Amino acid sequence: MRRYGESKVFGQTYRARPGVYALLSRNERVLLTYQGGIHHEFQFPGGGIDPGESPIAALHREVFEETGWRIASPTFIRSFRRFVYMPEYDMWAEKICRIYRAFPVRQLSEPPEPDHSAHWVSTEEASLLLGNPGERDVLNTIL
Repeated sequence: MRRYGESKVFGQTYRARPGVYALLSRNERVLLTYQGGIHHEFQFPGGGIDPGESPIAALHREVFEETGWRIASPTFIRSFRRFVYMPEYDMWAEKICRIYRAFPVRQLSEPPEPDHSAHWVSTEEASLLLGNPGERDVLNTIL
């Protein structure tokens, strides 16, 4: 599986953190979430899969929490991994990122997740804004 970002820190223990993320596009625009708080980063909407939760259920839940949007027809694109420190969990993680392409259906509310906001941006702008090199690669390869 391809790795993006920092290499493993020698001697550091990492916890596997599987997650799902959505590439959502419409009319040559991409829906991103901006995560404020301690992160200050534009991202594909998504996040960790809870214990006992299926990846597709997690994708629907995470997209709604971070954007307020409902999605349809998610299709798996690819996986990659990143080694990161997650300060909100005080944890070193090997993030296993499963990327899906899905169709944004409609926005039901503002994002219920604190410190998140939804933004429609052009594909070119998304490529510049995304903080994660794995997500940038997916965007530039698929769209």
